[in-house]
Amino acid sequence: MKKFISNTLAMAGLIIITSVLVAAITAPILSPYDPNFIDIESILMAPSYSHIMGTDGLGRDVFSRMLYGAQISLLVGFVAVGISTGIGILLGSIAGFYRGWIDSLIMRIVDLMLSIPSFFLILAVIAFLTPSIWNIMIVIGLTSWMGITRLVRAEFLSLRNREFVLASETMGSSDAKIILLHLLPNSMTPIIVSSVLGIASAVLVESGLSFLGLGVQAPTASWGNILTDGKEYIQFAWWLSLFPGLAILLTVLGYNLLGEGLRDILDPKNKQ
Repeated sequence: MKKFISNTLAMAGLIIITSVLVAAITAPILSPYDPNFIDIESILMAPSYSHIMGTDGLGRDVFSRMLYGAQISLLVGFVAVGISTGIGILLGSIAGFYRGWIDSLIMRIVDLMLSIPSFFLILAVIAFLTPSIWNIMIVIGLTSWMGITRLVRAEFLSLRNREFVLASETMGSSDAKIILLHLLPNSMTPIIVSSVLGIASAVLVESGLSFLGLGVQAPTASWGNILTDGKEYIQFAWWLSLFPGLAILLTVLGYNLLGEGLRDILDPKNKQ
């Protein structure tokens, strides 16, 4: 905890992420308006006391939509990374523990997946599905597990012949017990760091899909589709592009800073 508090990167990232999480959780309380309420008398109002982030082309309050959009973006990030991390841990554990032809087969699948640009793969899959928040989370999770798989496999290979693993095998422990009680706990550092960084990537992907109209659909608020609305009025309604853009920038920056800070703190080579 002392090392975490003294790490500037980790603390800066934690402050940013905590602020976004608090805003998302308390959106029903902090939001001054219904995010989907259309007010034709308040169309494209500049930021003011009554609308601190202005209004959009339908008179909806941008601040309220930003708060509810934070819920969508963070939900996608957490669920998608949860799916990809689960798949990555499962396949990486099998490949690193059993090695041989199983390892070769899994790694060739990983190489095949990595040879396809992930964003275009997601676009191709989404094109055949009905755009929805759940489809987006599942698709992002199912197309971003390769990095975790390689990390877990590498950790397992480095630990596979260590004394405590060999001793557990000699005592007759099952493969599942060795993996769950000995190998996996000692491989958590890169998994945690990669998962934190993966949330930032998932938020970016969701925002990009929503911006292209293939993600979260109107009237549900998302930072990406708020940006989409803003591009039509960018010459005179700058607030529609500025605020969601800053939200995406700060959120992704926060997770990246936290991930880099955790990497410095948890790396055994940096222990003094």
